[in-house]
Amino acid sequence: MGSPWDFAHPEAAQTISFAGTTETYDDDGVERTRWVPEWNVLAVPYNMMVPGYHNGRVNTLRLWRAVATNAFDLHTFNSGDYVQSVRAQTFAENISKVLYPEDSTPQGKELRLQQQYFFVAASIADFIENVLPDDFDLDDLPERVIFQLNDTHPVIGVPELMRVLVDEKKLEWDAAWAITQKCFAYTCHTLLPEALEVWSVDLLGRLLPRHLEIIYRINDEFLLEVRERFGDDEMLIRNMSIIGEHPYRSVRMAYLATVAGSKVNGVAELHSQLLRDNVLKDFAEMWPDKFTNVTNGVTPRRFLRLANPELSSLITEALGAGWTVDLERLRGLEALADDADFRERFAAVKASNKRRLSRVLEARGEAPLDDGHLLDVMIKRLHEYKRQTLKVLHIVSTYEGIVSGRLDVDDVQARTFLFGAKAAPGYGMAKRIIHLINAVGEVVSADERVKGKLKVLYPANYNVTLAESIIPAADLSEQISLAGKEASGTGNMKLALNGALTIGTDDGANVEIRKLVGDDNFFLFGMSEPEVEALWAEGYRPADFYQEDDDLRRAIDLIASGAFSNGDRTVFEPLVSNLLYDDRFMALADFRSYLDAQDRVDAAYADQDAWVRSAILNVARSGYFSSDRAMRDYLDRIWHATPVN
Repeated sequence: MGSPWDFAHPEAAQTISFAGTTETYDDDGVERTRWVPEWNVLAVPYNMMVPGYHNGRVNTLRLWRAVATNAFDLHTFNSGDYVQSVRAQTFAENISKVLYPEDSTPQGKELRLQQQYFFVAASIADFIENVLPDDFDLDDLPERVIFQLNDTHPVIGVPELMRVLVDEKKLEWDAAWAITQKCFAYTCHTLLPEALEVWSVDLLGRLLPRHLEIIYRINDEFLLEVRERFGDDEMLIRNMSIIGEHPYRSVRMAYLATVAGSKVNGVAELHSQLLRDNVLKDFAEMWPDKFTNVTNGVTPRRFLRLANPELSSLITEALGAGWTVDLERLRGLEALADDADFRERFAAVKASNKRRLSRVLEARGEAPLDDGHLLDVMIKRLHEYKRQTLKVLHIVSTYEGIVSGRLDVDDVQARTFLFGAKAAPGYGMAKRIIHLINAVGEVVSADERVKGKLKVLYPANYNVTLAESIIPAADLSEQISLAGKEASGTGNMKLALNGALTIGTDDGANVEIRKLVGDDNFFLFGMSEPEVEALWAEGYRPADFYQEDDDLRRAIDLIASGAFSNGDRTVFEPLVSNLLYDDRFMALADFRSYLDAQDRVDAAYADQDAWVRSAILNVARSGYFSSDRAMRDYLDRIWHATPVN
C-alpha cells in the first residue's frame, strides 16, 4: 500500500533485461560481444530517508519496484481479452512482489533468480549512470565504491559489473576484471552446504546468457591460476571450480563470490574459522589474506533504547546518556551488580516488562503469562539445525515426569516456554516441528496436573515488533544449535543485552558471548564442534542414545504414542523416525547434557538475588555486540574507509 516515507523516482528508472541471445560484432577492429535480450522490465527506484541518531546525517535506502515496460495492451483489451491485456504488468510486478519467493518449484527458482538479478542490475546501473560524474575514470571505481555481497543472493552482480564494463563501457577484459575484484567483498552467513546457492547452468544460461559466458571465462582463468599455484591436481581443480558438475552442471555462487571478492568474512569468530578450515578451505589456502572476521552486531537504539524504555532509563540514570552511541559504556554497570538497591530496581524493570508482554499477548488474542514463571524464550527462524526439537523434548520430558509422578511438582521450577519462529513454505520438516510445538502446548497448557507450573506459548506471526516486547521480558535465552552449524545469530545478542541469561552450545556468537559475560553467567552444554565431527566420523547412531537414556526414551515414546495428536500415532511419526534414524543435527546426542544444564538453570533461578546479578552482568558485558562496532570493523578490515563525521 506504499508508505509516506517512500519517495518514487520514475525519472531514474533503469531498464533490466532478461533471456535472449548473444552475438559477436566488430568494433573498429576489436571483436566484442553484445547481449540481445528477449524481454525487459523497468526498475523504478524508491528512496527511503534514514536519519542517523542525533548526528545530523541522513542516509538513503534505495528500494526497487519492477514494472512492465509496456504495462497495458489496448488492442488486446479492446478485443475482449482483459486478463491478457495486463499480463505484462502482472508478470513484471511479480519480480519485486515477494522477497525470496518460494523456490521448491522450477518456476519459483526462476523467479528468485530474476529477482536477484533485477536488484543488483538496477543498483549497479543506477550507481554508474546516475551517481558517478559523467567524466569519471572507471579505473578509479574501486576508490569510489565497494559492493558488499551480503551472502550469495547478490553474487550475480559480479558478472553484471563485468558485462557493464566490457560490453557497455568497452574496457578490455583484464582491466575490467582488475576493477571488479577490488569492487566486491563477500560476507558469508552460513555453514550449511545447502544454503550456499547454486544455479543450474541451464536456468542461468536461459535467463542470463551473457552472464553465463562471463562466468565461464572467469572460471577458466581462475583454474589456470589454480594450476599455476598447485599443479595439475585434478581433484583439487574440480573441487575449486566455480562450475560444479554433480548432481547437475551448475554455478557455485559462493565460489564465484570468493574468487571475485577482495575480502571474504564470516560473522562470528568460530564461523570465520570454520569458513577458513572447512567450507572454503582450498580458497583460504590459496588466498589466506583474503579471509577475515566481522562479528555481527545489533543496534542498541532499537533493541535496547526503544524496545526496553524502562531499562534504558535505569541505565541512563546510572551512566549518563552517552551509552546509546558508545555501548561499551555499559561496562559501568558491573560495579552496580553488587548494589542491592540497583538489583532490586533492575528486577522491578524485568517484572514490568513481563507484565507489558502479557498485555501485548492478550491484545493479540494469545494466552497471557503466569506470574512468577521463569520466562524461557526460543525466538528465531525455524530450522532443524537450531534444534527447536531439543527444546520440545525438554518440555515433554518435564511434563511426562510430573504427570507420571516421577517428579514432585513442588520441586519443578514454574516456567513459561515461549517460541517464536517462521519457516519457509516448502520446508516440510520445519512445518511438522511447528505443528508438534503447538500440539504439545495445547496439551500441556490444558492439563490441570501441571497448571501453574508449565505453560507453552507460540504466538502467531512472530516478527520484529513482537520481538521488541518478548526480548525485554525474557529470563532465559535458548541458543541451542548444534556446534558448528550456526553462523552467528543476533537474537542471542539482543537477549543478553536485555538481561536474559543464555543456555547454549559453543556455537556461532555464543562463543563470544560466553567469553565476555563469563562462565558463571552462561549455561554451557553440549558437544564442541570437534566433538561433533568426531562423533560423525565414528558413526552416529541416534537410536543408541534413545535406548540408553530413560528420560529421552519416555519423551519420544510419549510423542509417538499420540498423546499430543488425539491418539493418532501417525501424525508425528515422520518426526519421531527422523530423530531416531537420521537426527543429522544430533538433538539426541546432546539431550542429557541439555537436561543437566536446565537443572542448573532451575537451581540458579531459585536464588533470585544471584540471578539478577548475573542478568546485570550480561547487560554490562554485551556492549561489544553493537552494530556500531560491527560497522567500524567493516570500515577498518574490508572497506578501508573512514566514517563520515
